[in-house]
Amino acid sequence: MKIWVDADACPGPIRDILFRAADRLKVPLTLVANKPLRTPPSPYIRAIQVPAGFDVADDRIAADVQAGDLVITADIPLASAAIAKSAHVLDPRGERLTPENIQERLALRGFMEELRSSGVQTGGPAPFSTRDQKAFADQLDRLLQRLCAR
Repeated sequence: MKIWVDADACPGPIRDILFRAADRLKVPLTLVANKPLRTPPSPYIRAIQVPAGFDVADDRIAADVQAGDLVITADIPLASAAIAKSAHVLDPRGERLTPENIQERLALRGFMEELRSSGVQTGGPAPFSTRDQKAFADQLDRLLQRLCAR
């Protein structure tokens, strides 16, 4: 199992949680972004910088992820691609994306895009909070315990 992080929009506190988990469990962690990223010195943590461009980081993760891997992303199309490859997906707010809920999330994303393209102001997500950080840490811990026990 490997952990893949869509790091372009991943909050810093989430990356810190992932760094500690990768070292503690000795699980390979790869951050993918179109900008340089700092990572702590660790044999388990690496960063890949991809060229700038729309969805380049997402496409790299989707191409490299394998069944049983864990993907950390808020990007719904990337989550769908990872799930199609039998990977596990967790968003930075601690929500598990699964085969059971991904179609609904894709439909909602499409609906919101339609609204925005027609001029409706939809707003964005709520600011990232310490509650989100705790929800992510708790869900990550439960998920990694289950995946590492296999």
